[in-house]
Amino acid sequence: MTNIDKVIAFNREFVAAKSYEAHLTDKYPNKKLAVLSCMDTRLLVLLQEALGLKNGDAKIIKNAGAVIPSPWDSAMRSLIVAVYELGVTEIMVVAHTTCGACHMSFAHFREDMTKRGIPEEELNRTDINLNEWLEGFHDPEHSVRNTVATIVNHPLMPEDITVRGFIIDSATGELKEVLG
Repeated sequence: MTNIDKVIAFNREFVAAKSYEAHLTDKYPNKKLAVLSCMDTRLLVLLQEALGLKNGDAKIIKNAGAVIPSPWDSAMRSLIVAVYELGVTEIMVVAHTTCGACHMSFAHFREDMTKRGIPEEELNRTDINLNEWLEGFHDPEHSVRNTVATIVNHPLMPEDITVRGFIIDSATGELKEVLG
């Protein structure tokens, strides 16, 4: 049985037992808060518990590194939707310690991609710069500052939205603010 099959089996039991009832809420975040964070598995539960967030309190948007590499990427789109459609008034950018995106690069992935059968023409595309697209960051605080600035300065983001950046310890959950 694959992991996906195990998840599906668990889901059937979850629904049959009506375990979802403890999580019922609507689409609007109770705290009018959105959190952009990393997809790191250590933050799956730790992030919400360390921030005191319960189901329904905030919109949680996750990606590799908690970054917005382009003002028009999907994370920024989600934040714009959260503001205009869901009533979000505050945004937290929460990176974390020992993030794998700190040393991420296309050069790092290229050999593995080749070994796994990705054709050379895909690795040498001219319509996208894979070196930039798969580049991580080297300084988490600098990355958080850049992401906060991208959100604040976005032409579709209203000025009345509060945006602040943080780094969470991926072991203890301690939150430290990154100031401008």
